[in-house]
Amino acid sequence: MAIKIAVSGKGGVGKTTVAASLALQYAREGMDVVAVDADPASSLPVALGVPEEVRNGITPLSDMLDLIEERTGVRPGEGYGGMFSLNPKVDDLVDRFAVQGMEGVKVMVLGTIKAPGSGCFCPESALLKNLMNHLVLDREHVVILDMEAGLEHLGRSTVRDVDVLLVIVEPGRRSVETAVRIADMASSLGVGSVLAVLNKVHDDAQQQELRSLVEKEGLQVAAVIRHDGGLVAADLAGRPVGLSSVGEQAISALKERIYGAVIKGRE
Repeated sequence: MAIKIAVSGKGGVGKTTVAASLALQYAREGMDVVAVDADPASSLPVALGVPEEVRNGITPLSDMLDLIEERTGVRPGEGYGGMFSLNPKVDDLVDRFAVQGMEGVKVMVLGTIKAPGSGCFCPESALLKNLMNHLVLDREHVVILDMEAGLEHLGRSTVRDVDVLLVIVEPGRRSVETAVRIADMASSLGVGSVLAVLNKVHDDAQQQELRSLVEKEGLQVAAVIRHDGGLVAADLAGRPVGLSSVGEQAISALKERIYGAVIKGRE
């Protein structure tokens, strides 16, 4: 089954860890997985075990000026008061530019998509937006989008057609408030299913309190991932994501919840 999942939340809550862990579990089941790094911080290649020498050679799609000019008819950074293609060819970009992570996951690094209010709809934005639309509408892959922190990507409507939006929440009021705003905006854009994932939870009391705060705001909790010091150490050392057995079970349970949400959404 082709499933499209976007992962969002406040900066630092563990979006990339969840996105990478899901990608690896789907790949281990034999699915063709494309993991899209749509966060300018770009840590998904590390989390998915892309070798350092390969990572060092990655050019984000938004910085491929020759390609953007070829596909849109206009070179970024030059004057483009005239016309450029709003529907450039993108169906070959994953095959050409994705790098391979663990378990055969294809990793695509997008770079920065221009935010609303930046003064223009530019050619690089046209290319990236069209690629995002192509990926979420294709019927062959599991696509997991590791989105930038906060709300801006939702304002650009880039996740309108995903099956599930996961909002990652860590213990803390600001994280909950951001999650609620993201969920509200996603609903207004027509996202079919929005699920919360409680991450970095230290104990049962903290889990209960955080769950209460989230559910009080109308968000469904799909999974709880306990705090894992090994993940922190791996992140600091630049090593791939490696969940404990408890974390793996939480991601597996999350995957089942996603499957149920997708089936319900397609009925």
